[in-house]
Amino acid sequence: MRPPALGRRYALAIPLLVALLATAFAAPAPAATGGAGAPPPPPPAPGSGGAGSSPLTTPEAKAQLSPDGRVAIPPASAPDAVKNAIYAANRITNKPYRYGGGHRRFRDSGYDCSGGVSYALRGGKFLKRPLHSSAFMRWGAAGPGQWITVYTNPGHAYVMIAGLRFDTSGPGERGPRWRKSARSARAYSARHPEGF
Repeated sequence: MRPPALGRRYALAIPLLVALLATAFAAPAPAATGGAGAPPPPPPAPGSGGAGSSPLTTPEAKAQLSPDGRVAIPPASAPDAVKNAIYAANRITNKPYRYGGGHRRFRDSGYDCSGGVSYALRGGKFLKRPLHSSAFMRWGAAGPGQWITVYTNPGHAYVMIAGLRFDTSGPGERGPRWRKSARSARAYSARHPEGF
């Protein structure tokens, strides 16, 4: 007795299924840098994005800005400390600019540049007390970080967190806000928290 003929749909699906199974059970290809068991490639080199830009280059590693520009949504791949810094910054984007704001205590009625940066970094547990812009020049490690970079000089400070700039100056309202536009980092020292 002949087996029943397979329908055309099943006849086309069988080779596809065989190819999928072969791919799923194939041995992994050796890594280009050291063969099987080699560690994954390192993250992008800090500063690879140019002056004033985030070293993160993949879209899935960048925070997204809400349509109203008030809230940043952290990337899923970000460490919890980075997400918490973003959430903290989001809490003060409706506060006004106030010179000296956020210097004596983290919670304040308004924030200046370094007060806003301090508040955001406190959210990620990167600071124990607020810092002014000159103090940020000695904070953390030198150079851009992978996730967080504070750009600072004696007169101003801003921070890049997961590819977005949090700053009190720029187009739009004054005060601690997420800014879409890039800013030159030429006159600033770049600092970052160790490991981030």
